[in-house]
Amino acid sequence: MNLNKVYIIGRLTADPQLRSTPQGQSVATFSIATTRFWTDPSGAKKEQTEFHNVVVWGRQAEVASQFLNKGSVALVEGRLTTRSWQDKQGMDRKTTEIICERLQFGPRSQSQSSSGQNFSGGRSMPVSPKNQNTNSDEVKEVLVEDIPSIDIEDVKAEDLPF
Repeated sequence: MNLNKVYIIGRLTADPQLRSTPQGQSVATFSIATTRFWTDPSGAKKEQTEFHNVVVWGRQAEVASQFLNKGSVALVEGRLTTRSWQDKQGMDRKTTEIICERLQFGPRSQSQSSSGQNFSGGRSMPVSPKNQNTNSDEVKEVLVEDIPSIDIEDVKAEDLPF
């Protein structure tokens, strides 16, 4: 059995580059940095950053180039692939990329969300006043999806399947 699946969450190192193929297919490329933190045996804090090249196709590429920018947090789900080509000097080159199959945007910073755009797809969670520059008595009004309620009195023990 074989599996080629990648999940990464990180920050974009630059704005996505959107291009089109000769057939008119949109393709966006960007790089995501992920950092691993740990403490070595001597107690010193260490970190290691990896950079991942990501390729996004179709409508998802257009959306990525529209809403993502340098420093944005994104979750990329995809597969690894290695391409090879010859450069202008005739040298053989190879690169490993993540072909994005699904892309999710991370939380927006205060400066990014102040542009008046709602990036949460219509769902947002309550914002704590301590995270905002507001009076502690004020609570920011946010849209929250209604959660259906169940009236316990209508449930009978004999109706339960277990």
